[in-house]
Amino acid sequence: MIPYLVTVRRRRPDGRWRRLHVPVPPALLLLSPLLLLAVLGGLVACLVFRISPVGALRGAGRLLWALPGTRVEFEQGPTALLVCVR
Repeated sequence: MIPYLVTVRRRRPDGRWRRLHVPVPPALLLLSPLLLLAVLGGLVACLVFRISPVGALRGAGRLLWALPGTRVEFEQGPTALLVCVR
């Protein structure tokens, strides 16, 4: 399942939280020209380093498939960052 929503929460030094919701499908639609260039660049890199392009695309697909439910937390001093992928 492709992730649909990424939530980023950031705690400011004053203790308040700032939340940002990023819907993935519209973001992909807006960034699709850059995504196409990234895929082409990845395919060229696969050919240069003699890696199977099909295997690399399969691995990237598995990584995207495993993203929903992922939580990443960072905390350093008074600042904290929480990223949730749904």
